[in-house]
Amino acid sequence: MKATGLSVQATTAGVLAAFVGFASSFAVVVKGLTAVGASQAEAASGLAALAIAMGLCGAVLSLRTRMPISVAWSTPGAALLAATGPLEGGFAAAVGAFLVCAVLIVISGLWKPLSRWVSAIPSALANAMLAGVLLGLCLAPVRAVAELPLLGLSIIAVWLLVGKFQKLYAVPAAVVVTLALVAATTQVTPASLGPLWPEPVLVTPEFNLAALIGIALPLFIVTMASQNIPGVAVLNVNGYRPAPGPLLRVTGLFSLASAPLGGHAVNLAAITAALCAGEDAHPDPARRYWAAVIAGLVYILFGLAAGAATAFISASPPVLIEAVAGLALLGAFGSAALNALKEPTEREAAVITFLVTASGLTFFGIGGAFWGLVAGGVVLALTRWRRA
Repeated sequence: MKATGLSVQATTAGVLAAFVGFASSFAVVVKGLTAVGASQAEAASGLAALAIAMGLCGAVLSLRTRMPISVAWSTPGAALLAATGPLEGGFAAAVGAFLVCAVLIVISGLWKPLSRWVSAIPSALANAMLAGVLLGLCLAPVRAVAELPLLGLSIIAVWLLVGKFQKLYAVPAAVVVTLALVAATTQVTPASLGPLWPEPVLVTPEFNLAALIGIALPLFIVTMASQNIPGVAVLNVNGYRPAPGPLLRVTGLFSLASAPLGGHAVNLAAITAALCAGEDAHPDPARRYWAAVIAGLVYILFGLAAGAATAFISASPPVLIEAVAGLALLGAFGSAALNALKEPTEREAAVITFLVTASGLTFFGIGGAFWGLVAGGVVLALTRWRRA
């Protein structure tokens, strides 16, 4: 077999990466899209567009570079949408913001100063904003226990037990148990599910200042800071040194293509990148890129089932779906909170950023993520001025 040939080990790693990537966070994506006004059909279209876009993007980049370039949807971005809620202009305004975010990602790959500006945002503030965005969903498991004690505790118990043996499988196992519990306790009829095959829904974008500032900019920042930059770092740790610019350009173009169909953003993956780029994918680093190619193909298959996934979620008790989404985001919340408070000189500004973001403040129609960064930036500037 050639050094670049497909292997059983790479195939297994790719299938596992795709399953973990989709099952652990598709509920977050559906929650985020519906929160900003998407109908069930629009959410299914968006989920399908994202899965197919990241599958194609990952396969294309991996085959072109012969490196395991894993691509995912922006899970922190979806959580941001869930925290933002309804917009003036509805889902059309959100799609307009998705398009602007995609253009900014493309520009960051073409024009280095833009990506440097994103990197220049103090890490404490960026992480505090992300923690504030994630807080609401991370509280959902507690709300699930309060509203549906038996079902909520069952989901959490499975997550805990599986996580004790294999952390990677904890959330997918919780998803499977949630689906089983919903099927057993809820009268889900074919009529209530609607069409199971995802039908593309083309949304005419609407552009307004509130959506651009409240969604496009924070979505761009969290996607770059929480996904693209760590994604490049994971590749570097495993011995791969791709030029970031071309990767950003291509992920931005695929985001641009998926946006009119309801997709918010695709980006370089971090967790699933570790699965495809590590030794578990293959002992020979030159053959690991096949794991990312296989993961991309499986993502496309999952995208074709997005209608069924969205329909089932729509027919399920919302608090259970939010609970699974919250469990999927606990690790990201803990990491963001830790990094936000790590530097004592920036801790006060980080706390302000976190509180303003988590408060759900809406001012001039602009959501709390933007105002959290503004408030934290002002406090940090005053702190540094006072010290100077």
